Order: sequence, then C-alpha cells, then structure tokens
Amino acid sequence: MSTEEPPGASDSVMDSQGAATTSDASGSAPGRPLLAAVPNPVEVSDEPLLFDDFYRNERRQVLGLAFVLTGSLSVAEDVTQDAFTAAFRHWRTVSGCDSPGAWVRRVACNRAASVVRRRLVEAKALVRLAKRTQTTIELDEGDEAFWQAVRRLPPRQAQAVALYYFADYSVREIAAVLDCSEGTVKTHLSRGRAAAARHLRLEDS
Repeated sequence: MSTEEPPGASDSVMDSQGAATTSDASGSAPGRPLLAAVPNPVEVSDEPLLFDDFYRNERRQVLGLAFVLTGSLSVAEDVTQDAFTAAFRHWRTVSGCDSPGAWVRRVACNRAASVVRRRLVEAKALVRLAKRTQTTIELDEGDEAFWQAVRRLPPRQAQAVALYYFADYSVREIAAVLDCSEGTVKTHLSRGRAAAARHLRLEDS
C-alpha cells in the first residue's frame, strides 16, 4: 500500500489552495485512536457560500476521511479532488443544500469505496495470475493497525466508523452524510466495531 506523497493537484480551480496532510500530531478523545487533529467545518453565515471558502474550510477533513478509508495519501488526494470537482460542477445545487459538507463527504465515501473494491478485484487477479499474494507494508503504529482493520469492513460499516472515530461526527451527522436513518448508522457502527475488534484480536494472537 503506497504511502508516498502525491504530486500536487492539477485542477486549476484548486491549484491555489495549500496542500494539507494528515500528519499534524495531537490527541483525540479518550478511547478512540489517536489521529491528526482537523478542524470542524466552519459555520456558514446567511451570506451566499463561495466555493473557494467551502474548499478551504472542508478540504482537510475530507482528505483525512478519504485517507483512513483508502490507506493511501496519494489515493486520498485523488478521491478528495474528485469529490470537490463534483461539488464545483454542481455548486449551484450543492451550495443550496442544508449541509454542503455532508454532500461532499458522501461523494468522497462513495469514491473511496469504489477504489477499495477495484483494489480487491485487482489483488485477486494478481493472486490468480502470479499464484502469490501482494507484499504488504507492516507499520508499528497502533492507529494504522486499527484503520487497516476498518478498511477490511464492508464499505458502509467502514464509512460509518471513519466518520465517527476520525471526523468525530454524531450519529445524526453520519446519517446525513450516508443518506440513511440513524438506526441504520447505529447498526453499521455496532457491526463495524465488533468486526474491527475481531480482526485486531486475530492479528495480536
């Protein structure tokens, strides 16, 4: 799984924005994995929301979400770029939404899920053709072990867990991003946490 820094974004709309990474160190809530602190989305006033302001305020959070779902910073950059490009193309509609941030996160979650599915297909093809598994990079950080376990979950469970533990979203906010009921979010979280814990126990043993 690649961890190298990706080249700068090429989209002209976003070239002027500073590249953000997930390497800023700080603590998170007790009992949750330690991750880079990222600011919560800024509250928007009654004035029209400008895309440039939206991009600056939301990009870091969306990038972090894409990273924990894909495990690759370069892929996360691509997913984030795709999500904001889609938001820009539909900005008249997106800016009128109750939560434009939820809209762009939903797109990022869907793109990340597509990437993960494609990787699984490619990995299975390589195993069949080469009769060997791909070499993996083992990291010592406990956080990385947790997110590796999360990335093994079904897409919706992985997205719910990432939004809850990384973005610190409430059940209601996750429901808005994933466009489902709060009860469904609770089910995804419960099953996802249980499955991730099983993966971690198996690796420890």
